[in-house]
Amino acid sequence: MKVINENTLYIVGAGPGNPELLTIKAYKTIEKAQVILYDNLVNKELLDIAPESCIKYYVGKHPYGDYVSQDNINDLIAFYCERYERVVRLKGGDPYLFGRGFEEWAVAKRLGVQVEYIPGISSMQGAGWNNIPLTHRNVAEGVWILTGMKKDGSLSSDLALAAQSSATVVIYMGMRKLAEIARNYVMYGKGDLPAAIIQHATLPQQKSVVCQVQDLLKTSEQHGLGHPAIIVIGEVVNLQYALTLAAMKQDVV
Repeated sequence: MKVINENTLYIVGAGPGNPELLTIKAYKTIEKAQVILYDNLVNKELLDIAPESCIKYYVGKHPYGDYVSQDNINDLIAFYCERYERVVRLKGGDPYLFGRGFEEWAVAKRLGVQVEYIPGISSMQGAGWNNIPLTHRNVAEGVWILTGMKKDGSLSSDLALAAQSSATVVIYMGMRKLAEIARNYVMYGKGDLPAAIIQHATLPQQKSVVCQVQDLLKTSEQHGLGHPAIIVIGEVVNLQYALTLAAMKQDVV
């Protein structure tokens, strides 16, 4: 691809919300940004890292609410990358994990603009803040990462396969599909598997609840949980209790 100029689009992961989880490389990139196009889930404290002269343009999407269309975002990327040397596309979590980051990479590449991708910590890793490891020896040897909402609004068909495995399943954008998610597991005789809903992972206002997967919808309603949230399903959810109980029994013996 022919480079039309020396300008660069930096596709940067802002992390799950806690500003201290920003990577050093991301920090240094924001520090030198001339333009920042930032999402709804980006912690606004991160914008203070940028120079005062930096243009900070909100292009967020509220779940099922007001949003800046992807076409408009692509137009803004084109506009600013033609005029500024260091344009940062700042996205919550990791840009390449259900963040449309690579779609924006493709836009910049078609323009002949250089692109640098800087990974971010994903919100699913915030499960660890709730003593939920995504894998654990002899308990879960893999992780399925799924979207709860495809472009056409339907639930990912991969969930039926994931529900039959022993792997941990992490579902993004699934709060409107809790009943369908539960139904998939019940259908395979796994309605009693432990599940967690984690809202605003890693932030002070974080809320986390644990239930059986068959009770996901009821539990979310009882606790007033909404977006943004991730759903974690598998034996790892209750691992902290299982290990504590095993240690207590060992002490008694």
